[in-house]
Formats: sequence, C-alpha cells, structure tokens
Amino acid sequence: MSLSDSESNSHGGDYKFFRQITRDRLLVEMLGSTKVAGDTRSTWKVFIMDKVTMKVMSHACKMSDITDQGVSLVEDLFKRREPLPSMDAIYFMQPSKENIVMFLSDMSGREPLYKKAYIFFSSSISKDLINHIKCDTSVLPRIGALRELNLEYFPIDSQAFVTDHERALHELYGENVENSRKFDACLNVMATRIATVFASLKELPCVRYRAAKTEESTDFRETVPSKLATAVFNCISKYKSIPNFPQTETCELLILDRSIDQIAPVIHEWTYDAMCHDLLDMDGNKYVLEVPNKKSGELEKKEVVLDDNDPVWLELRHVHIADASERLSDKMTNFVAKNKAAQMQQSGRDGEISTREMQKIVQSLPKYNEQMEKLSLHVELAGKINKIIRQIGLRDLGQLEQDLVFGDAAAKDVISYLRTNQDTSSENKLRLLIIYAIVYPEKFEGDKALKLLQLAKLPEEEMLVVNNMRLLVGSSATKKTTTGGGFSLKFDNQKKKQAARKDRTGEEETWQLFRFFPMLEELIENVSKGGLPKNEYACLNEPSPIQQEAKGSARKSNAPVAPERKAPAHSMRSRRTANWAKPRNSDDGYSSDSVLANASLDLRKMGQRIFIFIIGGATRSELRVCHKLTTKLRREVVLGCTSLDEPPQYLMRLKTLLDADVPAKERQYGFAAF
Repeated sequence: MSLSDSESNSHGGDYKFFRQITRDRLLVEMLGSTKVAGDTRSTWKVFIMDKVTMKVMSHACKMSDITDQGVSLVEDLFKRREPLPSMDAIYFMQPSKENIVMFLSDMSGREPLYKKAYIFFSSSISKDLINHIKCDTSVLPRIGALRELNLEYFPIDSQAFVTDHERALHELYGENVENSRKFDACLNVMATRIATVFASLKELPCVRYRAAKTEESTDFRETVPSKLATAVFNCISKYKSIPNFPQTETCELLILDRSIDQIAPVIHEWTYDAMCHDLLDMDGNKYVLEVPNKKSGELEKKEVVLDDNDPVWLELRHVHIADASERLSDKMTNFVAKNKAAQMQQSGRDGEISTREMQKIVQSLPKYNEQMEKLSLHVELAGKINKIIRQIGLRDLGQLEQDLVFGDAAAKDVISYLRTNQDTSSENKLRLLIIYAIVYPEKFEGDKALKLLQLAKLPEEEMLVVNNMRLLVGSSATKKTTTGGGFSLKFDNQKKKQAARKDRTGEEETWQLFRFFPMLEELIENVSKGGLPKNEYACLNEPSPIQQEAKGSARKSNAPVAPERKAPAHSMRSRRTANWAKPRNSDDGYSSDSVLANASLDLRKMGQRIFIFIIGGATRSELRVCHKLTTKLRREVVLGCTSLDEPPQYLMRLKTLLDADVPAKERQYGFAAF
C-alpha cells in the first residue's frame, strides 16, 4: 500500500496534448495499474465513483475506454450496490469524510462488498482521514492501493478544462459575499481543482494574476484574482514533495477574471462552433435532430454529439460559418466523386456490374454510411444556421457590433438600427446596447440610457445587466489603464475615433465579420514574449533572470515571424481561412481533417505551456484563440475557466449577480421579458 502521486512525466517522448495526458492518467495510470503483472486471466473489476469524479471521467473518457481496462460495472458510491465478494473494486473519489465513511462501510467487517479495494483520491487527503482508514484493522489487508491521483478538473476540449463553478460570479462577486463561507469554499475548491491540473501534467507554473487597479483599492472584487492565485500557488507548492515533480518553473499560468473583456461574451462570434451554440437549441455539445426512419420513413429524433471524435467538426468548428458551408459543399462533392457506393446511389445506373466492382461497392458501404451520415449532419446544421442568419438579419447586426468595437460606428448608427429593426429579438438588442455601453460609457448613463432602452422596447430592469457589468470591473473602473490588455468601461475621450479594439496588424485577410478578436489573444501573446506590465499583472514566483533568458531563447528559435501588414477592415473576403485552421492531406474532404492531428505533426518541438484561467466563465472565441496561438507560438495554450458560457447564460448571470441564492439551473437562460 502506498500513498503517492504519479511518477509519469508529460515531457519527453512524443508530445501529448492536455486532454490526452488526462485520459492516460485515468485509464492507464489509475485503471491500468490495478492489473496484476503476469496475470493473463480476464479479471473484471467494479469501478466506483462519487458525483464529482463520475463527471471527471465522463468528460475525459468514453465507456468503451473504461471497459477496455477491465471494468465490467460502474457504480455510484452513494447508491445501494449489490455485494460482489469475488470481485475487486476500484474507488475514485474525493477525499471527504463522507466518502471515507462510505468506503469503510463497504469494506469493513466479516463480509465486505468486494474482495479487494484500490483507492484513488482526486485531490490531496488529510492525515486525519488517512488515520481514520488505518484505525479499521479489518479494512487494511483488503486495500490493494491507496493513492492521491490529484485529478479533479473537467476536460471539455483537447486544450481546455472547467472547474464546474457556474455560480462563480454570484459567489465571488455578488452582494455581501466577501469573507463569507460560500466565498471561501468556492475559492478553495476552485484552487484545488486548478492545482490538480499541474499535478497531472507534472508542471510547476510561474503564477501571474490580474492585480487591483490601484494599491488603495477597497473593492474586494478587484482582489479575487490575487486571492485565487495565492490559493493555487499554496496548493501547488505542496506537490514539490511528489517524486519527479519539478522544483523550478516549467510553464506559465495567468489568472484573470471576466472584467478583462466583457465584449467577448455578448458579441456575435461568426465561427461554426459559436454559431451552433448561439443560434441552435443545443444542450452542451449535444444536438437533437429529426431524421427519417430507414424502414418506415417517418421522422424520428436522434441525438448527436459534436466533439473531438468527429473529424468534420474538428476541422470546421473554428472557421467562419460561410467558409464552413462552402467547404462542406466541396466535401460532399469530393466524397461522392471518390466513393463507389455513393456513385452507384447517385447515378442509379443500369447494366451489368462486374463481380470485382460489386465487391468494392459492398466493402465501401459501411464506411460510406458512416461518413455520409457525418457530412449530412453538418450540411444540415450549417444550412439551419444560414437560414436563421437570413431570417433575423444577423449580418447587419453583426456588422454594427463590430463597427462599434472598432470605432467605425457611433450613437446615430445604433439609434438608426433600433428604429428600423423593431423585430430584432430583445436578447440581440440588449447585446448590442451592452457593446455600445462599453465603447461609449458616458453616453449610456441616466436619461440617455433609458431613452435607448425605450427605443429598443426593453424594460428599465435591463439596466441591471449594464450596472452589474460595471460592478465586475471594480470601483476604479473609471481610471484609464495603460495597456490594451486591460479593460475598462472608460476609454480615452481625447481620441478622435473611440474604439474598444484596434485592428490587428500582421493578420491574414479573412471573411467579413471576422475582424473581432477577444482581448485574450493579445494577453497570451504578451505572456509568450514576457511583455505583461508588472504593475497590472503581478507574479507570485518570478523566475530568475537565467531561467527567463533560457525560456526566451528557446521560444525565439521556434516562433514563426508574422509579416508586418494590416488586413483591410471590410473586404468581403480575399483569403477564406487563416492557415492555422486549414487541414492538409485531405484528398476526399474527410479522411484527414483533424486539425489536432495536423497540428501535432507541425508542433513536434513544443515550447513551454501557457495556462490561462478566467474566473466568471470563458467564451468560444477565447477557446478558438487558444487553438490558434498554440500553432502560431508553438506553445500549447490551455484554457481553464469556471464554466464555458453561451451569451444567454452570461446575460442571465449578469442580471442576477446581486440576487441572493439564485440557483444556476432553476432559471431558463435569457430573461422573462424576452
């Protein structure tokens, strides 16, 4: 029996991305380690988890992955279970007193539920709980392993995870929450889960955070990133005793909150991924569509999952919806042209077919059906999105949103739009007004704001959203920051052109309505080149000058140089998709479309990882940026957040920020007035 963490290291050998390392730890290091060496017999085991660890597994692995490791039955720790005294059990659970009591109940006495128990804790266990286990002498001989796996985060993407704190804004930024029990509990659990990311990857981060705007600031909301950074640093420091854990910094972590960019959660993002989640009725990554029954022909509901196992989704999710539509059309044409079964179905030709040709057709049928189903799904989704865009006139709204952000539109344009587009949904009008309030805060106060709400036919209560948004920024929101990376509701009024963003130089020309970029993009680039202002982004453990020089030289040798040219602001298009999002080696439009697979070939020499954590939720545009910059910088950028939010979710959380005890899932996303 041993109490230790993994001795595996994510460095060395073939480079593995964040989610793959997570899967390997769960499947190989945890489940695989319970197999007896030299025992070739099939020894099936029971796998027991609590609610949190069950969610960890479901985010990282498929059921088939688990059964491949010799698990025949998956059970809930707190549900009544049938005794299986001839089988071993694997426990993966949080190190809580309730879980330990339940485990001891299972395995103590003359007739335990299972023959032997292998125990893995999702985070560090206290000495008191270890002693509690040791006190039961009937259980000790039945324990095959007792280890801290230190893995308590939820991977939602190959390069992203959440800590599952959907109420983070309420519990950390709400009314009278400072130093409350909920505030401390939320912060501590969040810190523990973030720290287990670094325990899993065997990484020691240089911990940076967004500092309060002034040293004299009295608003506790401005200190939340620093408090979380300190808690994370304290947790990670304990891991230095783990075998093979690095003693010097190996990566970089930047902790931010939602105030760094409040445009990103509300603006319409025009990628296929963002449009699917913004315009379609999706439940997470699941979508229900109606398909004809193969036998009866009647329509029936079918649930599909858009995830990393779908190569078409992997290729197209981060490209402009118009580009995705064109490429899907090309894929379908190429697929039919190169597939025997598809040709037969399309042509319906008569005449004799040779036996050899018939064999080829039959052999291609299973693959044909699977690939045709995938392509048809995405053709249908893209078609629905384009139809909605046309029906609600989203192009005009999207153009106005981006013109506001880049300083090419003003109050008269917003007023004109609201007057001539009365049928626009209340949610979309509110999102437009939020962007306007951010760019022109002095014009969205008092009577001016109420008149705009009246023109938009929105109730006055919607001012709560804007007021609470300002609350997140902190008491010193009116003070001008000195960097484009910082965010403030007040901007330099001396500028002739008032804007929240500047067009980025060195970017490839692309589709119209693809100008917008989240502030996170500039922040990550500044992290990579060591250019974050120290007065705005403080560091808890600044690396030594020698370490920084070594990191910098390694980075320079790998980093590509972007050409110095500026993209035109409003060309319809000249180059459809940036190179980072383009697949290669795909002659049939399907077989090699995994962007991740191509990226891994291009990025064999990876630099140090960059971790970003956003308190209050991240957006799909920010996730896209992390993938983009991983390729551009040749450093894997991992995005962490309390939750990954769609615009309606974010608006709902803003509106109810100061409401006490508002359950996150008891309200519908959106507003009663809508």
